[in-house]
Amino acid sequence: MNGKSRDGARWMPRLVMMVKAPKAGRAKTRLARDIGKARAAGFYRHATATLTNRLGADRRWEMVLAIDPPAALHQDWSSVWPAHLPRVPQGGGDLGARMGRLFAALPPGPMVIIGSDSPHVSTDLIADAFARLRHDDVVIGPAPDGGYWLIGLRRVRAAPDLFAGVRWSTEH
Repeated sequence: MNGKSRDGARWMPRLVMMVKAPKAGRAKTRLARDIGKARAAGFYRHATATLTNRLGADRRWEMVLAIDPPAALHQDWSSVWPAHLPRVPQGGGDLGARMGRLFAALPPGPMVIIGSDSPHVSTDLIADAFARLRHDDVVIGPAPDGGYWLIGLRRVRAAPDLFAGVRWSTEH
């Protein structure tokens, strides 16, 4: 699964999961309207813990948590997410700006980004995405609503403004 750069250095595939601070009022806000902030936050903690434990234990890639808001980066979430997982801030802006920043900031090599709202994601699906990145520059996991649940880049060359001009979270 690991590739090499032009200078022969090993590339470690990176799986980045975008997460929010798992506290009431920060995560699952639409769900919270129906079940309450505390129950929605509890659901989010359970769902992200399950997903990070499943995907973060696989040695074929390094899993990184991209956390929002930045202040939550330094809080102790070890009761929710495995303590060994590296953490980085998402930063500001729309989804495209945040993903673009992550693709640019982390070391070169294949990288896949997923959200925290994908409980169906298995290690086999992630391994398949990385396998496809051996030959393709981009991989996308399509969602039934026309969106996607995964986006990955091989990152052997720059992809400036890849997400510029995208209308995020709309009917388009």
